Amino acid sequence: MVSETTRKGGSQAELQSYDFERSVGYWLILAARAYQKAFDVELAPHRLTYRQAQVLGWLVLDGELSQVELADRMMIEPATLVGVLDRMQRDGLIHRTAARGDRRKKVIQISENAGKVWGNVTGCAKRIRGRATEGLSDRQLASFFKVARTILSNLEAGQAGSRSK
Repeated sequence: MVSETTRKGGSQAELQSYDFERSVGYWLILAARAYQKAFDVELAPHRLTYRQAQVLGWLVLDGELSQVELADRMMIEPATLVGVLDRMQRDGLIHRTAARGDRRKKVIQISENAGKVWGNVTGCAKRIRGRATEGLSDRQLASFFKVARTILSNLEAGQAGSRSK
């Protein structure tokens, strides 16, 4: 890579040029952020947030989870999740109970009242999916899913390898 010299804060810094347009990470992150913003806008009329939809989604997908497990899946700190869960519990969407054998550990369960809200979430998700995939053929989507699974598998394998060293 070609190096460029840039003046920053009065000091010289050597910065390597980087081709963002060819960066898989750059495009994945931009697309994920745009998807999240669009989802937030769709959810707003239902008085829901993207984070609340994530909580419901993970509980539907995996069943009851500890607060730590849920935060890990959502890639946020457990303390950050507390406010989201407080609001959801207040609105009757989830239940928090102490775990058997460890009263300090909180287990999160979806409530019976969450069905209508979950219907709103899935409706929003389908609309966003439609917008995101507009103009893409079934073949292009199949290719996208294959590529995304490969990237995920490669990165997860790399993480497992670095943990075992």
